[in-house]
Amino acid sequence: MPAGGAATGTGTAAGTAGVPGAPAEGREWSLDELAEAYAYPATAAPAGGAAWLRANMVSSLDGAAQHDGRSQPISSAADMRIFGTLRGLADVVVVGAETVRLEGYRPARARDAFAARRAAAGQGPAPAVAVVSASLDLDFSLPLFTAPLVPTLLLTGAAAPADRVGRAREAGVEVVVAGDGAGAEPARIVAELAARGLTRQLTEGGPRLLGQFVAAGVLDELCLTVSPTLTAGDAQRIAGGPSMAVPARFALASLLEEDGFLFTRYRRKG
Repeated sequence: MPAGGAATGTGTAAGTAGVPGAPAEGREWSLDELAEAYAYPATAAPAGGAAWLRANMVSSLDGAAQHDGRSQPISSAADMRIFGTLRGLADVVVVGAETVRLEGYRPARARDAFAARRAAAGQGPAPAVAVVSASLDLDFSLPLFTAPLVPTLLLTGAAAPADRVGRAREAGVEVVVAGDGAGAEPARIVAELAARGLTRQLTEGGPRLLGQFVAAGVLDELCLTVSPTLTAGDAQRIAGGPSMAVPARFALASLLEEDGFLFTRYRRKG
């Protein structure tokens, strides 16, 4: 499930040079400081033309990605601030259909704090939302599909149910075929979005979709909030699906801390 947030005056920072240092007591890091810290690589800009896929997730200390089916109980106000920053930098937010249903997804909104930065980067006022679904079992009358600031995309496979594809298109939703079977394929998702100029990509899960990106070797960066909570139970981890034959190794790019929450950023080695 998605993560987000920012450290306040009690926080500390470590990692790469782009990460802001601890601010004065009682002051939050500004959105500009966070935007610099979490900036996409220059190669992901339109001139570079290379897609960069980052994930934003939250996990409890015992590995739960949610509690009672939602990420909010293990998140925090600080976490949601980075969540907003990452959305403010992205061209597109990629999310699985189950997460859309569970989290009550709405269209991404334009934020004045990021308007000038987005305009200078050649971006629209808000990121598009791209929903990944094989069954297309979605309510196309929801605001996510009927009233987005930027048109919502629906990524599926060539063998998706024809009646559901038809309903989506009747509702004005652009259906993108990104796989030869029933569902979209991870590498094709990245490539299809990049072909539309959406190279700065952000996925907010859920665990099954993130697991597919990891297994396909197309995830470039993981922004993981470690929540100082314990949940027990049998909640999902941040990534699901089949295990990899060899674990993928990522390197720590930056680390922020606030109120016991750790805001980590890892990049794929090589």
